Amino acid sequence: MNRREFLSIASVVAVQPVALCRASEARRPLTRALVLVDFNGGNDGLNTVIPIADPRYYALRPTLAISRDHALRIDERTGLHPSLRGLMSAWQAGECAIVQGVGYARPNRSHYRAQQIWHTASEADEYRRDAWLARVQAPQTAMVHPASTPFDTRSFTASCEAAAHVIAANRAQGGVALIRLTLDGFDTHQHQAARHAALLAQFADGIALLRAALLATDDWRSTLVMTRSEFGRSARENDTRGTDHGAAAPQFMLGGAVRGGLFGEAPRLDALDAEGGLTAAVDFRRLCATALDACWNANAADVLGRPFAPLPVVRA
Repeated sequence: MNRREFLSIASVVAVQPVALCRASEARRPLTRALVLVDFNGGNDGLNTVIPIADPRYYALRPTLAISRDHALRIDERTGLHPSLRGLMSAWQAGECAIVQGVGYARPNRSHYRAQQIWHTASEADEYRRDAWLARVQAPQTAMVHPASTPFDTRSFTASCEAAAHVIAANRAQGGVALIRLTLDGFDTHQHQAARHAALLAQFADGIALLRAALLATDDWRSTLVMTRSEFGRSARENDTRGTDHGAAAPQFMLGGAVRGGLFGEAPRLDALDAEGGLTAAVDFRRLCATALDACWNANAADVLGRPFAPLPVVRA
């Protein structure tokens, strides 16, 4: 598969019908909108969800570490980057779940190949042409794919505003509104601090706007927001005050029906992989399974090729 072929399949929604509904269940899925937020370039998870009680974090990052005093504390051992203040209302309302250590075995550190693995929900040594969402039978699905850059502070917020309108308009149409938002610029090899802070602020402010708009139209409870990034960053900062390609990282899930809190495992800075990245505690396909269950009441094995248990993140 070449790059052009991959980019063409990455934006496809629902072309191959599959048997989705579980025979033993006939419930109507609660979630009517799935918003995927891609952090393109590899988000630095350690400076996003910060192990403030782990001295190894500060030893590995003498210039990039976020101090305990500046982090937004969510428990005694964990804080969020201060630029994520816009998410705190959702966190305090119990509507923001943070899944720590998301990744897969034998992680690939190529942007192109790692994105391909995430978009197709394949094994690290498996090559597929079809995006996992293209394997979902969803004839009434709407698709929006806005993007923004780290230097355009308005575009992501505008994209979130547009997404809110699409979700509200889709309510009368039925089906699931599938919206993909993209933030570019997370490949922070050099001078990471300011750029990463700006990107996280765009994300948090945009999602805060989306939440407020959907609360006003009573659509927030039926919306699931889920972040993705092809990999995290190295645990140790490099010589140019940045971080290099890593492996596992935390991901966010938000919505009115989300069971907020920390899931997965805190980062093991004493057990890094051979290239200095965090090891995975949660297979990323469990996030896919969670979305499939919430949006389409789908059996993950029918779409992903083998069973993956949904995370206990979305309330029935």
